[in-house]
Amino acid sequence: MEPSVFQGSYPVVRKTACAKQTFDFVIHCPDIAKMAQAGQFVHVKAVGFTLRRPISICQINPEKGNIRIVMEVRGDGTAQIAQTPEGGMLDVMGPLGHGFQLLEPTESAVVVGGGIGVPPMLETASHYGENATAILGFRSASAAILEEDFQRAGCQVVLCTDDGTKGRKGFVTQALKEHLEQSKPSIIYACGPLPMLKGVAALAKEYGVRCQVSMEERMGCGVGACLVCACKTKRPDGQEGFSHVCKNGPVFEAEEVVF
Repeated sequence: MEPSVFQGSYPVVRKTACAKQTFDFVIHCPDIAKMAQAGQFVHVKAVGFTLRRPISICQINPEKGNIRIVMEVRGDGTAQIAQTPEGGMLDVMGPLGHGFQLLEPTESAVVVGGGIGVPPMLETASHYGENATAILGFRSASAAILEEDFQRAGCQVVLCTDDGTKGRKGFVTQALKEHLEQSKPSIIYACGPLPMLKGVAALAKEYGVRCQVSMEERMGCGVGACLVCACKTKRPDGQEGFSHVCKNGPVFEAEEVVF
């Protein structure tokens, strides 16, 4: 039986800086690219560090055998990964976790991303193309990334910044509410900070739209063996418990998550 998770040292075929302390890598890993799905992540090893760093998959190109990741430097480990040059090698394990459930491309979808939660929405939005609306939120113009990528995928893009330096001023939840008042999509997908996800989930419930959220939690092992990334969820019988974001998620139905 073919394995579903791979680990190895893979070459970086392209590296660019797309914003301050934010780096865009294309990695040639045919085995991972063949199995990867929108919403999954990879675990990347930083030289000199024991624990791997979870990074969402931004795009998948199984024909070329490549995946794309966009990562923000948040500490010493990610800083070490960011130093990897084009042509260098990265120790990558994946694909990991459960991704988004994609409907038929003819269905309408809204993807909502906040900050570094924007990259994992690109593969999902690309599936729907012109039938997708991408609502992207950033702190300011200097932090905005991937807008043109979503446009190239055919999506309608609504860009929001907290300070109004690019796009419209305000939060993504305000833009989402306005969109839902005009039309009802088949599904909403979201990834970003917890308060944003809570707001998106509340709007989805209010307007009666199915919603899937990708949870961001610190991870240890990445395969469900430790308890670092536990989040509170609700089972079908209404009882609350804990799920592993790495193994049971990172994608959950919004109604399952106890915010």
